[in-house]
Amino acid sequence: MLVKNEIGALILRVTLGALFLIHGIVKFQGGIENIVGWFESIGLPGFMAYGVALVEIVGGVALIIGLATRLVSTLFGLLMIGAILKVKLSVGLLGNGQMAGYELDLAFLAMAVYLAINGSKLLSVSDLIFQKDSIELKKAA
Repeated sequence: MLVKNEIGALILRVTLGALFLIHGIVKFQGGIENIVGWFESIGLPGFMAYGVALVEIVGGVALIIGLATRLVSTLFGLLMIGAILKVKLSVGLLGNGQMAGYELDLAFLAMAVYLAINGSKLLSVSDLIFQKDSIELKKAA
């Protein structure tokens, strides 16, 4: 059963990481200044667009390789809560015909919460780093 849970967590981790990585890259490819302007139009400081895009890119890569999974997932969860409350809540779960609703953001939030609570050790850089440390400590003792 434990192996199945780890495989499921790996799938969630890599999928969530890849999706956030793509979202971050698109923000720069589409012109980050457009995102800065959009942030300002909804009442957020424009500079936050850079921070969000960088968190999405760096965090996406970190999740894919399994580095700081719980921390990155917590950050992604906070981003999704912000997106839902500030942008999507007013258009509803399924949207209003002009803008998508928050159903995808809610799914990303659920994935992030699961990973923040449970982590994901299978094929993770963090597990390799800490497993190595624990082996060296055992040898020293």
